[in-house]
Amino acid sequence: MMINRVIISGGGTGGHIFPALAIADEIKKRNPNAEILFIGARGRMEMEKIPQAGYEIIGLPIAGLQRKLTWKNLLLPFKLVRSFYLVFSVIKKFKPELVIGVGGYASGPTLQMAQLLNIPTLLQEQNSFPGKTNKILAKKAKTICVAYSGMDRFFPKEKVQLTGNPVRANLATDLAPLKTEAAAFFGLDATKPTILVIGGSLGALTLNESIFSGLTQIQDKNVQVLWQCGKSFETKFGQGLAQLPPQVKLLAFIQRMDLAYALADVIISRAGALSVSELSLVGKPCILVPSPNVAEDHQTKNALSLVDQNAAMLVKDIAAREVLLDTCFDLLASESKQLELSQNLQQLALPHATQTIVDICEKVIGQ
Repeated sequence: MMINRVIISGGGTGGHIFPALAIADEIKKRNPNAEILFIGARGRMEMEKIPQAGYEIIGLPIAGLQRKLTWKNLLLPFKLVRSFYLVFSVIKKFKPELVIGVGGYASGPTLQMAQLLNIPTLLQEQNSFPGKTNKILAKKAKTICVAYSGMDRFFPKEKVQLTGNPVRANLATDLAPLKTEAAAFFGLDATKPTILVIGGSLGALTLNESIFSGLTQIQDKNVQVLWQCGKSFETKFGQGLAQLPPQVKLLAFIQRMDLAYALADVIISRAGALSVSELSLVGKPCILVPSPNVAEDHQTKNALSLVDQNAAMLVKDIAAREVLLDTCFDLLASESKQLELSQNLQQLALPHATQTIVDICEKVIGQ
């Protein structure tokens, strides 16, 4: 079934944006003339990343509810009404055959309006514990593509399809031959044990402080660190590294994640849904530090889906500053533990998620 016009809505973090782009790229690969329009939230990451990838995006004046008391919360009803009106206008003009929601502020009003206008909708739920918006949207969605088994606890069983999360296409190949290239690219040594630290696209204060406070340990252990700190933390932590040897490579954002994964021996990461899916595909031993600042503590649930299968290690956020690096050094010292985690992790990977989701999109449109 040909796909002609699709709206994809959502964003806020790389965990929503990169799966959306992967789906769009696969649709374009199959249907070069397909029109794909993104709808995001003004001021959020998608308004930069989506145009960089070559797609058009429209921003809604939508925002989330602030947990602390603030006058900004008083504006939310007005922003919601304006967003619904704008979505209505866009949908009537664009006439999509299907609207896909990938999570994030914009996906709520976009999919709700599509459902009111009787346009088929598809949800791509990345997490092991869905948010309230997707639970509501699921009632009228045609299909819900999920990354974890047992999601019929939250969604109508007949609508759930276990697909996995779409990940960047260049991660679906053998990364081992790229190690020498990766070391040269990042200015590191291919022969030294390498710790990759990724705190998500926005960075993670706990991970950054854990690494920063342990720089002397890192130097003494003769290991190297490839450290993605997030744009908002680059200045703060970059100044402190000015006097250190070049075995710690600090970057605000890593564009070539394929090379970063290829170089890594052990990975320290938050437990966002996209990170967990990518780590499963890459199959490197990892230590997960779930963020405590997310709805329904879903990162802990994501992490436990691996830890319960002995496919990853977990360090709680509150303990990370004291024990994270020691845990990492112990793992680096145990080749048998690394191999065990790696083998178990690879068994959980769903490498064809993007293709499966687009297959389902074609079926929904055909119906």
